[in-house]
Amino acid sequence: MKYTPEEVMQFVQEEDVKFIRLAFCNVYGKQHNVAIMPAELKRAFTYGIAFDASAVEGFGGEIRSDLLLHPDPSTLIQLPWRPEQGKVVRMFCDISYPDGRPFERDTRSILKRAVATAEAKGFRFAFGAEMEFYLFRLDEYGEPTRIPYDRAGYMDIAPDDRGETIRREICLMLERMGICPESSHHESGPGQNEIDFRYSDPLAAADNAVTFHAMVRTVAAQNGLCASFSPKPLADCDGNGMHINVSVKCDGNTQPLPGVIAGILENIRDMTLFLNPCEESYCRLGSDKAPLYVTWSAENRSQLIRIPAAVGEYRRAELRSADPMTNPYIAYTLLIYAGMYGLEHDLQLCPASDFNVYTAPAEVLDGLEKLPASLPEAAALAEASAFIHQHLPEAVISAYCRP
Repeated sequence: MKYTPEEVMQFVQEEDVKFIRLAFCNVYGKQHNVAIMPAELKRAFTYGIAFDASAVEGFGGEIRSDLLLHPDPSTLIQLPWRPEQGKVVRMFCDISYPDGRPFERDTRSILKRAVATAEAKGFRFAFGAEMEFYLFRLDEYGEPTRIPYDRAGYMDIAPDDRGETIRREICLMLERMGICPESSHHESGPGQNEIDFRYSDPLAAADNAVTFHAMVRTVAAQNGLCASFSPKPLADCDGNGMHINVSVKCDGNTQPLPGVIAGILENIRDMTLFLNPCEESYCRLGSDKAPLYVTWSAENRSQLIRIPAAVGEYRRAELRSADPMTNPYIAYTLLIYAGMYGLEHDLQLCPASDFNVYTAPAEVLDGLEKLPASLPEAAALAEASAFIHQHLPEAVISAYCRP
């Protein structure tokens, strides 16, 4: 249910809500929040709530540090892991300067503008994420270790799969929050898990991804464990990916997906910095089913983009390079613009690479374009990219290229 400000204030009064968390993300996708009391809610909707942006990583220095949070009432949810008496709710916020100007490093607002631009041109995108994470034990002092919670493998079952109960708890909480998990299972790595989401509109999909990170860490901590979304937490085991499923409906085009895929392939190298934003990201790419080459196929999981077996409204493209450290607001923004680029320029999809890139002979691989091999290479490509500079504010680009 999407609420209005008046309905939020009525809900807070009638449902014994004692704290309202105003949530936002820094430029790198890490969630922050400030909690206000119910008496401050009307002020929040009318004027916004001020905070010190200089203390938030990636938001700039001390000059003009005051920014305002404006809660989005349509994102109201109750946090199910908080008490039933004296409830806690959360809303995502837009960020502005005191004079009302949008804050250029508010990546949620950047995605909202991309969605509006696409819809004005007749494109309606949807995204669904497949989120991987590890569960590790804590030491005697409660600090995280790199000892996996179990030694199970791909889609194993209990008792080998000890994460089953935790995944169940996460999925039930998501459902209570109105977020639809599609499936869950143990992944290939020891202590590694995956939960997949049903597709939704871009803004909801990004909000859900941010919510998911916070929830998984919370549930893991409540069970005496640590959840890790690192792209490569264990050097000799599978890394964590965030596979992004992309679909699009387009006025006057009954088969837009090939053009969308072509646009993503055309711009993927320039986008990689934002999909794989840390050093560990490049330890994952090219190993254990994580892609390295700019290819696509409908037949195997060694490719950058895979078209899963599906028909009708479930037909989609699966981008396999992104990892959970990406800021989903930026990731979905760039995928929207890349997809539109392919459609507006009538790009033709290159032939499918219907072979296993991990076993293909060198003479075949030598002719394929590769993703960046390191964080500095990815940053250099993004810095020089006309596509990136056209679609992201300079302040965001500098935060990633010149942090």
